[in-house]
Amino acid sequence: MGKRRANVDSDEENVSVDRSPASKRARTVDSDDERAPPATGRRASRAKGKARRRDDDEDDESESENEVDDGEEADRRFEEEHEESIRAHLENRRKVQGGVAEHGIIEAIEMHQFMCHKYLTFSFGPQINFIIGHNGSGKSAVLSAITVALGGKANSTGRGNGLKSFIREGQAAAEVTISLKNQGEEAYKPKEYGKSIVITRRFTKEGNSSWKIKSKDGKVISTKKDELAAICDHMNIQVDNPMNVLTQGMCSFALSCASAPTDKYKFFLRGTQLSQLSEEYDTCFANITATTKVLTQKKEAIPDLKAAFREASNRFEEASKAREQKKKADELKKELAWAHVNAKKKEMKEKVEDAARQARRLPKIREGLKTAQDALAADDDTVMGLEHELDALGERKDLQDQKAKISNEIKENKAQVSGYNNEIKKVNGEIKIQNKQIDDYKAAIAKETERLEKASESKREETQGKLAGARADVTAAEEALQAVRDQLSAVDTDLKRYRNAGGAMEAKQKELRDAVTECDNSINSCLKADTDRYAAYGSNIQRVVEQIGKTRWHGEKPLGPLGVHVKVKDPKWGDLLRFQLNQVLTSFAVTDTRDLPVLKKILAENGNPKTAVHIFQPDLFDYSRGEPAADVLTVLRALEISDPHVLRIMINKASIESRILAPTRQDAERVVRNMGSGMGWSRDGFNVIRYPEGGDSSVPFQIRPTNAMLLVGSATDELQRWREKKVVKERELQDANAALQEEQSKWNKAKQREQALIRDQRAADAKVHRAKQIVNNLQSEINEDMPANFTALQDAMKATQAEKDIYVKQFEELSTQKAKVDELQKGLVAQRDRLQKEIDDFASLQEAAKLKIDKAIEERAQHQGAINHFEKKLADEEAKVKAAEDVAAVLEQEFKEWTLKAEEYCEQVETTRSVDTVKRALDSTQAALKEREKRHGASVEDMTIEVNKAKEKLKKAEEDLKQMTSLNKALKASLIIRLSRWQEFRRHIALRCKLVFGYHLSQRGYYGKVLFDHDKGTLQLKVQTDDQAATQGGRDKDPRSLSGGEKSFSTICLLLSLWESIGCPLRCLDEFDVFMDAVNRRISMKMMIDTANQSDKKQYVLITPQDMNNVVIGPTVRVHRMTDPERGQGVLGFGN
Repeated sequence: MGKRRANVDSDEENVSVDRSPASKRARTVDSDDERAPPATGRRASRAKGKARRRDDDEDDESESENEVDDGEEADRRFEEEHEESIRAHLENRRKVQGGVAEHGIIEAIEMHQFMCHKYLTFSFGPQINFIIGHNGSGKSAVLSAITVALGGKANSTGRGNGLKSFIREGQAAAEVTISLKNQGEEAYKPKEYGKSIVITRRFTKEGNSSWKIKSKDGKVISTKKDELAAICDHMNIQVDNPMNVLTQGMCSFALSCASAPTDKYKFFLRGTQLSQLSEEYDTCFANITATTKVLTQKKEAIPDLKAAFREASNRFEEASKAREQKKKADELKKELAWAHVNAKKKEMKEKVEDAARQARRLPKIREGLKTAQDALAADDDTVMGLEHELDALGERKDLQDQKAKISNEIKENKAQVSGYNNEIKKVNGEIKIQNKQIDDYKAAIAKETERLEKASESKREETQGKLAGARADVTAAEEALQAVRDQLSAVDTDLKRYRNAGGAMEAKQKELRDAVTECDNSINSCLKADTDRYAAYGSNIQRVVEQIGKTRWHGEKPLGPLGVHVKVKDPKWGDLLRFQLNQVLTSFAVTDTRDLPVLKKILAENGNPKTAVHIFQPDLFDYSRGEPAADVLTVLRALEISDPHVLRIMINKASIESRILAPTRQDAERVVRNMGSGMGWSRDGFNVIRYPEGGDSSVPFQIRPTNAMLLVGSATDELQRWREKKVVKERELQDANAALQEEQSKWNKAKQREQALIRDQRAADAKVHRAKQIVNNLQSEINEDMPANFTALQDAMKATQAEKDIYVKQFEELSTQKAKVDELQKGLVAQRDRLQKEIDDFASLQEAAKLKIDKAIEERAQHQGAINHFEKKLADEEAKVKAAEDVAAVLEQEFKEWTLKAEEYCEQVETTRSVDTVKRALDSTQAALKEREKRHGASVEDMTIEVNKAKEKLKKAEEDLKQMTSLNKALKASLIIRLSRWQEFRRHIALRCKLVFGYHLSQRGYYGKVLFDHDKGTLQLKVQTDDQAATQGGRDKDPRSLSGGEKSFSTICLLLSLWESIGCPLRCLDEFDVFMDAVNRRISMKMMIDTANQSDKKQYVLITPQDMNNVVIGPTVRVHRMTDPERGQGVLGFGN
């Protein structure tokens, strides 16, 4: 194919095709291992020849299209075509002053404990920098520092095999800092780094190495080597390129005239990066060759795949009849799928119609419920009005209650008096009987006594005297016993008094203990409210609120708990309002009756089955007409309600707009009396009502403790209030405990007195018993002296007398009690008569009011029963409708899913057959298929799958082979083009090198040329000096026969010509003039300065041990003079 002409940029260093990034790819990582020497042009030629031989193996590839011109003839033709244009370009460039680079050049360098320098720092000029100094002053350390700081390999400096060798002797670590210019449009990350990039590398004796890549202001941007590599790639800095940084060893080795031509050629290829490209192209050819072998193997497998496909196809053809049955089975499967869909559709329609039919019954039930609710509301108003009328008779009713109570007492007293009279009558009868018996016994005893007196008069009188004395002792003992009993009665009275007082104190103590417990509970509620704002409203209300938010509702989202939106303005009303409004504050509200059971269920599941749920309409009605005068405190005015709907719900449920608040019952009665009618609550626990038709009602209630956090705005303030209240209640509890202990002490003392008196009573009883025993013994003596008949008469009379005494005592007691009851009865009768006189005037009114109330209550109960009936019926019907709708929805969803699945399976099949009918036909067909499968050994599906797999495998193998073969050919053709372009690059660079080399030699009056043999991989220099031209004619001289100065001058000319072919902005050269004489050195210096001035955006760092006295220094040249670092001078002094 025809050769493409290379593009030549305005800057002759950058010669490339389509801006190839080879120069950036050629960078190497930091390593002490050296790369193998670069490939030569001969290797590239061999690679090209191999490519042509491989192309011969391809039938569809043309050898003539990939021929690449090679050899000396091609080089000659190339030079003839391009020499004049390149020469003209070089001449034009020498007339132009080169510009200063905006990025990629070194601004300053700083070394710490590096090689022989303890500390060294200086700044570079943007174009030409000479570093001069005596031998051993550490000049070469600057190039080593540049290489190390920019990530170059340590052994490429020729000064050491590793970083540790660069650390100053006796030191543990070294550090090198280099500042790179970073300006212009192509600056690297200018927003992060600014106008300069500062790179610091620190390394230690232990082998540790670290990086700090900083911005101009010292901020560390990165510590990674990859960032440094990216910076060098961006700025085209090739620190390991031997042509960019030439150390003393590399300069003397590579450019020495004594070095072999092959070494010079290798140096040329490495410096221009051509060897890197050659090696990469060799790798590409190796990969292409390996791919060709793999494709050959794949091609050999194609016949086997075709044979497998034919065999599978033959088996498949044998089952053609089975395919017909299979097709019929497939059609039946499709029909069965749509038969299922039709059956589901029919079932769905039936359920939808059933749900609609049940839903049509709901309006009638709701209408009945609404009628019953309206009637119940009217009944409530009626009962309330009648109760108001009855309450208006509240004082008369109290008189009736009093009269009834007194009448009951009179009736009870009459019963007691009647009982007493009956008992007295019985006792009188018994006393008469006993008197008659005693008289009979006395007569018999007198008769017997008269008969016995004559026999034992003296002895009897003595015994009778003793008996009289013993009876006197009995009387005295009984009197003492009675005295003890009286004392016991008094002590018992004291004990009862102390017990009653102690019981009252214990009740007070319990009340105070409960109050302290209430304070503790309230404090806990306040503390809990800090973490759970819903804790005061029931169990797990936070979860209830979350479930409400996740649930879909028929109406608006439920409100609740209502108390969240309510706060009490003055804490003194908190206990009263919390008690009275507790049920409303913890309740919820919905706008749709269908949402009521759902919310009830959520509340019950979270432990709140008794929480009220209201149904409200979101109507912001005007309630101002129901409010009293502005100076009257109402429940609404005592509260702060943030939600207008909550406010109106509380108005409907608790009449908070009209219910007044007052400190005491008297104050509440006065306020409602001035208002004419109304109702209110007092802080001392009364529900006060004033009826429009007149009359008041004050019903007491006990304010029981409720959750302290209801109606609270600030938990902190409420917590402090309850803590203060707890302190007060605990103090009162301590006082109550002390008083109870004092009363207990009194009771204990009285109990001890009672125990002592009981002991005295027992002693007195024993004394009475002994006295009576003595009397009995004396009486027995007398009886023994008497005849048995006399004694029996006396015993009988005594027994009868004793019985009489008992009856007499009973008579006295009954008479006393009857007298007391009679006296009490007189007063009760008088009081009853007085009350009856007052009651007679309005008894008929009260009775009539009661009859009306009873009738109204009965009617209300009937309507309430109707409401309960309709509510239950509505709930049942709604549940049925919901269940039917849910079933219909499920069936509808199933119908849609079945339809989608059927559509995915096949197109819609119209069928009127049932599922069972289609299923039977399908089973019959599948049975026939199975029978055929037994004969063939495989099913139709298996054979179909086998054929498809074989076909797909063959197709994929052929396509892959075709694509990979095409790709491999394209890669090979592309690589051949690249090789051709590579050779064109090499010729172009070589030609430039020849022309520039000859030009530089002419500055000294010499003539010479560079001879390239790309096939053999050699580079030779031919130089003719001015004296040779006179003595030897036109014969060229081998550089080895030149003088030392001539050799150095010719190598400098070669180096400058090679520099023209690289694009790195940095050129460093160490001790290039060490073997030059003064004349060659002066001309070389001038030539290098001129070349540097003509170079665009390049920076030169040149090191020489000589001084610069004979060199004309221009404004672009900066000279850095170094002294021995041992003299303590750490900062380099330099002049321009």
